[in-house]
Amino acid sequence: MSLPDTRSAPLGILYEHPQWFQPLFAALERRGLPYLPIHLGDHRFDPASREVPAPVILSRVAQSSFLRQTEHPIFYAAALLDHWQQCGAIVLNGRETLAIDSSKARQLSLIAALGLAIPETRVVHRVEDLVAAAEGMTFPLLVKANIGGSGAGITRYSSLEELRASIADRTVPQSVDQVLLLQEYVPVRGGNILRIETLRGKFLYAIEVQSSGEDFDLCPADACLARPGRSAILMTAVTPAPELIRAAEQIAHAAYLFVGGIEVIIDDRDGTARFYDINAMSNFVADPLNVLGWDPHDRLIDVLETMVKGRVAA
Repeated sequence: MSLPDTRSAPLGILYEHPQWFQPLFAALERRGLPYLPIHLGDHRFDPASREVPAPVILSRVAQSSFLRQTEHPIFYAAALLDHWQQCGAIVLNGRETLAIDSSKARQLSLIAALGLAIPETRVVHRVEDLVAAAEGMTFPLLVKANIGGSGAGITRYSSLEELRASIADRTVPQSVDQVLLLQEYVPVRGGNILRIETLRGKFLYAIEVQSSGEDFDLCPADACLARPGRSAILMTAVTPAPELIRAAEQIAHAAYLFVGGIEVIIDDRDGTARFYDINAMSNFVADPLNVLGWDPHDRLIDVLETMVKGRVAA
């Protein structure tokens, strides 16, 4: 296949969130690596055209985009990434990754197929089926939207009666694809979740994120920053046990994850590590120099620069 038409830049960055990617753009500019920012908001494409905006494209599609605009680009992005890949572009976190990232149900299925533990979960596509799905499960339970982001679409229920009442009142979380997960509420050992970040399928860094069990918005780009009505959440750089690193790398490979985070909790009941989330929209922790002592954007750009040089030279 011949090299795609690339009159604009050797690297494209597909993004949606208006602020999250400023650190990445700033790092690219410091490095002097030319790039084309591609905003999803008003994007369009011609399926008959074979041109692509760049030979290498990094997708930064956020699943939480539905919170910012009703006409969110998640499903549009699936078609767009597929088109670019068919045209010969190297799309990082491309169509295969997006398919996993946009479905918590698929994530859990993938993790379980690797022989790793997950929270007990049932998947439904009709709200009224949640009651039957709860049979044999122990409350408290969580109802999660299949497509979430930034803690959206997660509600905790203490009893079957509470769940029934929520169904009757139509206050159950909704997912933009109509798929819901009913999941056990796992007591977290030490009150921290572990987020393991990977790059090209290899361990990059890990942070422990303070969790009260009541707040599910633990996005690393936001959660360690104080916002109106909420204090900053404590995040600490850690080195996970080798078996957790191996498991996270295994998940990253299986999910075709170029860059992203794997989240795991240690079940306080029996010490089992339960993996529960794959996040391809990892935008790294805010204030990395204080949290980590170094900026992971530099290592991301090292890899991007190598890939761009190799692709253009080819």
